[in-house]
Amino acid sequence: MNQAISFRTATAGDVPLILAFIKELAEYEGLLGEVTADENILRYNLFERKMAEVIFPVVDGAEIGFVLFFHNFSTFLGKPGIYIEDLYIRKEYRGRGYGRATIEKIRSIARERKCGRVEWWCLDSNTPSIAFYRNIGAEAMSDWTVYRLSEDKI
Repeated sequence: MNQAISFRTATAGDVPLILAFIKELAEYEGLLGEVTADENILRYNLFERKMAEVIFPVVDGAEIGFVLFFHNFSTFLGKPGIYIEDLYIRKEYRGRGYGRATIEKIRSIARERKCGRVEWWCLDSNTPSIAFYRNIGAEAMSDWTVYRLSEDKI
C-alpha cells in the first residue's frame, strides 16, 4: 500500500455515496442498466431496516470504494457467516493492497462475530477479481449452482 488505509462505517448521510459506488461497480461490470436502487430504498433497507452493512476503505481522507455485506447462516456449521454482496475499489487505487486490506477487515469482523465463513459471488468474466480472490486463498465453489427467484417470481 502506498498510503495508509482506514475504514469507516457508513451512516444514513452516506446514502448518496453508496449509490454512486453501486453505479460505478455496475458500470465496471457492464450492468449499469440493471441498477434500480435509489437513495430512498437504500436508506430504508440499510439504515431503517438494517438489512446490510457498508464499510468504506479510506485513504487520505477520501473513500476509495465500499464493501456491502450481511449475515447468512450455515445450518451445517451452526454458525453465522458473512456474505459480501459487493466489494469495489476505484480503478486508480487497485493493485496497491487496498482490496486485500478490505478483505482482511471483513475477515476481522467475521472472527470477532464468530462466523464460520465468508462468501461472495463473482462474475465469471471478471478475471482480474478471480485472480485476486485466488491469491488471497479463496476457493471457487464449482460444485454449487446459484438459483434465484427474482422479485416478480416471489
